[in-house]
Amino acid sequence: MNRLNPYKLAALAASLLLAAAPAYSAEKLKVGMMLPFTGTYAKLGATIKNGFKLYVQQQGGSLGGREIEYVEVDSEANPAKAVDNVNKLILQHNVDVLLGSVHSGVALAMAKRAKESGKLLIVPNAGADGVTGPLCAPNIFRTSFSNWQTGYAIGKAMAEDGHKRAVAVTWKYGSGEEQLKGFKEAFEKGGGKVIEELFVPFPNVEFQAVLTQVAAAKPDAVYSFFAGAGAVKFVKDYAAAGLKGSFPLYGTGFLTDGTLEAQGADAQGVKTALHYADQLGTPTDNAFRAAYSKAYGDQPDVYAVQGYDAAQLLKVGLTATGGDPKKSAEFAAAVRKATFDSPRGPFTISKSHNPIQDMYLREVKGDVNKVVRVVVKALEDPGRGCSMK
Repeated sequence: MNRLNPYKLAALAASLLLAAAPAYSAEKLKVGMMLPFTGTYAKLGATIKNGFKLYVQQQGGSLGGREIEYVEVDSEANPAKAVDNVNKLILQHNVDVLLGSVHSGVALAMAKRAKESGKLLIVPNAGADGVTGPLCAPNIFRTSFSNWQTGYAIGKAMAEDGHKRAVAVTWKYGSGEEQLKGFKEAFEKGGGKVIEELFVPFPNVEFQAVLTQVAAAKPDAVYSFFAGAGAVKFVKDYAAAGLKGSFPLYGTGFLTDGTLEAQGADAQGVKTALHYADQLGTPTDNAFRAAYSKAYGDQPDVYAVQGYDAAQLLKVGLTATGGDPKKSAEFAAAVRKATFDSPRGPFTISKSHNPIQDMYLREVKGDVNKVVRVVVKALEDPGRGCSMK
């Protein structure tokens, strides 16, 4: 019986181990995009996707040594379908990374499944406080904002502008209610008082009843949260009701981001607060806007920025882990250390994995959200309930 040379045995064993090991640099990395591609938030979903893909294209189609493959599922901005949709990505398509979503209720469902499964999740929009609060985890990140951040920023701005009595109008669902809480916290801290809170069921866009109540309340100013097609209609209805000249309209930035063309003259003078503004004028933002416009024939908005930065965050983590998104601790450590050169300006990730970023007060002038001032420098979400802090 022939005996194998021990050196040949060692070489054979090594080759078998190499064959069994996952070749991360050779395998495509599946990114499951669970975004709204139909309905009220359809444009937001498309713009986030465009921003993400733009950054990947700029990196030659690969991040951290792995070519990117996309799997798309329409979230429909419907929390009732969220668990089935995210399970489809995890169990049927076996994606490596989850990207989503826009609606806070959908994002909360995604975060729960990501926490249970250990699957890497990057949230490129939904501001649900719970994502980086009680549901925080080493494998869950956000590249947009928390609802508290945007609400707090516009509340501070309204108080600084000298308004004392405000009426709040918002969609009645998680995002609208959490942004309202942030707004009230800052507005009341600045000496203001919310004299009435008016709610519209999501995604209802019939505003006449609440606008009548606004007129009757006679506030100094009005705070609002709507987005997408709902924001377009609210701003136009507000002006048509004759309220614009009497009660200055403020809102979180989603009221006028990605909606100005459709709102037209009715949006002029509306003030909003957000972590991005048109024409910031920085070299990074100028390059981003030029590249996006060339690629898609349209001007980018905050949703494009958030998608772009989601891909940027993914590259940082994958580079540190040799392309393996399952190495959650190493991935998180690398992202926490990084400062992102975003089109919005520099931002870092907090201990609860939410962006620490400047918040701008903007005013609609012409066809842009023009910066009035920085309301808060490097605003950090408190991450209430997060166990990683």
